[in-house]
Amino acid sequence: MPRRLILEPETRLQHFVSSRLFRFAIIALIFINAVILGALTFTEPGTYWYDRLLLIDYAILTVFVAEMVIKLIAWRFAFFKVGWNIFDVIVIGISLIPASGAFAVLRAMRVLRVLRLLHFVPMLRRITEALFRALPGMTAIIAVMILMIYVGAVIATNLFGNTETPEVKALFGDLHSSALSLFQVMTMDGWRFEVMQKVIDDGHPYAWVFFLIFLFLASFAILNLFIAVFVEALQAEHDAVQDDKIDELEDLAEDGAVMRGQILETLKQMQAEIREMRAQLPPPKGGAERPDP
Repeated sequence: MPRRLILEPETRLQHFVSSRLFRFAIIALIFINAVILGALTFTEPGTYWYDRLLLIDYAILTVFVAEMVIKLIAWRFAFFKVGWNIFDVIVIGISLIPASGAFAVLRAMRVLRVLRLLHFVPMLRRITEALFRALPGMTAIIAVMILMIYVGAVIATNLFGNTETPEVKALFGDLHSSALSLFQVMTMDGWRFEVMQKVIDDGHPYAWVFFLIFLFLASFAILNLFIAVFVEALQAEHDAVQDDKIDELEDLAEDGAVMRGQILETLKQMQAEIREMRAQLPPPKGGAERPDP
């Protein structure tokens, strides 16, 4: 009987859900759903096209729910051992909540279904997993950044806060205003004319020294640290994937060597049995000897 006919139902479902065709179909539906959700923002509710697009959106959501059910049947409770599966369940669950009344804000959360591409596309999944690996290191860098902004805000408040100019007073009049202004400087969003130039015009001609030092430390140095931590985590994720592939190849090689050894051992046993059987047969007429197998 062919092997595929004696597979358990759960195993057949697992093969079906894990097949490349099934994954490509889900990826295509995610892309189509993303386009539809974007198109819904250009149409007015109650119009012909809005109702048709909404109907297609509900149909795709039904397919996603069916996909979750099939996976639950195939893997049962082992389904929840994978973090990406839990993420998919949360995203689909949010989409199933009626977007009316107090839950009207959840209508905009339907676009989270697009994030399922992070699960189905291997490269996106690796980058996302590398980002999560980098979170502990990024947390320490964020703590350093907050400390740097706090120290800079205290210095800036003492240097530039004692002024009668309303614009500079709004920027550096107190600690939290100084911290917000320095955060704007760190992002390099209009820091030269909206922040630094106003302080210089207020009677602080050498204020540029403070801002350049802070900008170098808080922006360039911190940004490079973020990049370094993320690149290190991405490289670690890449190495882990390569190690898994090497382990799989080594396992296949070991299985192949074991299988070859078993085949040779079986052939030797068959040859010995054939010799024994031929020895038990009567000698051929004419006295000719039988050749050994």
